Order: sequence, then structure tokens, then C-alpha cells
Amino acid sequence: MKKPVSLLLVLLSAVPLLPGADNAFTIAALRVMPERWNKEDNYRKLEQWTRKAAEQGAQLVVTPEGFLEGYVVNTSANPGITEERYRAVAEPLGGALMTRIGGLARELKIYLLVGFAESREGRQYNSAVLFSPQGEAVLHYSKSHNAHDEPFNTKGTEFPVAETPLGRIGALICYDRQLPETSRILAVKGAQMILVPAWGSHGEMNEVMMRTRAYENGVYVAFVHPQCVLIIDPKGTVIARDQGGQDQLVAARIELEGKVGKGPIRDRRPDIYGEILKPPKP
Repeated sequence: MKKPVSLLLVLLSAVPLLPGADNAFTIAALRVMPERWNKEDNYRKLEQWTRKAAEQGAQLVVTPEGFLEGYVVNTSANPGITEERYRAVAEPLGGALMTRIGGLARELKIYLLVGFAESREGRQYNSAVLFSPQGEAVLHYSKSHNAHDEPFNTKGTEFPVAETPLGRIGALICYDRQLPETSRILAVKGAQMILVPAWGSHGEMNEVMMRTRAYENGVYVAFVHPQCVLIIDPKGTVIARDQGGQDQLVAARIELEGKVGKGPIRDRRPDIYGEILKPPKP
């Protein structure tokens, strides 16, 4: 018999989780550990925690990287994995479980971002999709960088930004955050908030990096890992974080009006940055 899930809800300055006014909403991050290879069980966890978040007034819910299948593609964490086994667990965007997740977002009338191993046109991708309250995929991003530890995945090449009633939202996945160009592209394209589902390293250096990405681009950043959550404002201040230990929700109130797009990004001089496009010297 499974243990009942206990809910730890981290509130920002005791602000109630209520539907927002203009340019304000509540985000809830799932600091929840999925079970590797068990998509059905992980869907049940997703539904359980997402319902709790919605009951508390969250309008945007975010999972860690590869939540649906338990991020099994990493060869160092899953020795002996084969491409055949990974291919079998990957889910198409229009597959049965992803359709159910879209339906969950529609039922709860929320935005819901889920990380999953994607099967697309005979290839596999490490992807994240944001479903709207209408159950439609409004943001579909595939991880564009890895540390040579996902040999069965194809790298993505695009950085979409979704225009939503909550604001303009972009996404990166785990290792992508370590390349400053990725966040900058999203900010230049108008993103006001960058969602970063992750599974890899976290700790002091990661916090410094995530706070820097928020500050240098003048955006909100939500880093969502099964063992760590950081929600950061455009000034680089952590406004909500997990409390360690058990599975939990981490929630914060986001107010976009007047807080996004300021700081150093306004003083860019792209006309003199051509050297960055040159390939690195051997």
C-alpha cells in the first residue's frame, strides 16, 4: 500500500494562492520524484499533485525534466540502457498519456508544463510541452544541449516563446541553462518568464547561475528539479524555494507588470557582438 502524499506548500510572504489580477498569477513547481520507467505511476503522481496545486489556486504548474518516464536516458544514471528500451518508453506528443495530460490541464483550467521523453518522426527528444487551459500544446521545446550523456536523443534547434494571457513564456531543459546564450535568446524574443525543468546537478553553483540568468536577462526563472526548486525574480532574488526532504509543492506569486525587461539587457550592443558567432579555436 502506498504512503499517502503529504503536501508541503511554500508560500511567498504568506500571499494567498488566489486567481490573479492583471499581470499577476501563481506558479506551482512539483518537487516530486518520479519512478523510472513507470509512466502510468508517474501520470498518477502528476495528476495528484497537479490537482492539489490547482485547488490552492495555481494557474501554472511545472514538473521536473523527463517526469513522465523518470528521466531514464542518462547513461551514467542508467547503466546498461539500450536505445530499443528507450525508444519503447518515449511518448509521441499526440500519444495517449500526453492526451490525458492535455485533458487534465483543460479540466483544471490551468497551464501545465510536463517534461517527457518524446518520440517524433523516428527520433527521440528530451522535450517539454506546455498545455493551455484549453488542453492545447502552446509551447513545445526540445533540449538543445547536453553533456554527451544522452546518446539516444536528438538535440533541438529552436527556442520558441509562447504568448499567453499569463505572459510570454519560454523554456529550457537542464543543461541548456549552463549556456548563457539560450536564456538570452528567449529574453530577446520577448520571454518574461523562463521555465527550466531539470534533473542534473543542483546546489550553490546552480543557485548562483540561475539567479544570474534571471538578473542578466531581466526575467523570472523557475528551476524545477525533483530535489530542488528555485523561483527567482528579475532582480535575481529567490522568492520561493523548496524545504528539502519529502515531495512537495513550491508556489510563488508572479507579478510581471513593471518588473520584467529591465537591467543590463537594456544596454546590449548586438552590432559589436559578431565575434561570438565565430567557431571556437581548436
